[in-house]
Amino acid sequence: MTLDLALQFGEFPGVAAHRALLTKARVKRWMAIALKNPGEISVRIVGEDEGRALNRQYRRKDYATNVLTFDYAQQPVVSADLVLCGPVVEREAREQGKSLEEHYAHLLVHGTLHAQGYDHERGEREAMEMEAVEILLLAALGIANPY
Repeated sequence: MTLDLALQFGEFPGVAAHRALLTKARVKRWMAIALKNPGEISVRIVGEDEGRALNRQYRRKDYATNVLTFDYAQQPVVSADLVLCGPVVEREAREQGKSLEEHYAHLLVHGTLHAQGYDHERGEREAMEMEAVEILLLAALGIANPY
């Protein structure tokens, strides 16, 4: 699927390692597999302060979360912004025994699905459906079940 991707990095300790891992080609490959329609998506990797401020402002939750999805349109083109908090993603990967690469791939697929209307917080059935789609997409990328 066609994806017009903008990739940005904020400032945070260790950002160079995230920047080296998250090449535009790699991020585009992970996200494109999850798209049903062409996409225009911006991805920004941020530190904990920026992640927390955005989560507080838009979700009324006072902590930095792993990924925030701001979806604007789903058709004819998926239009969205994804914000991932690098330090949170790194900490979760370590705690879950995953590589940073695998965890970023999972969260970028997850955020791309959110941008298309998938929502695991609406109910158990929706959560199971979204997880099943993620598992299949990640398997196509050679990544084991993240759950």
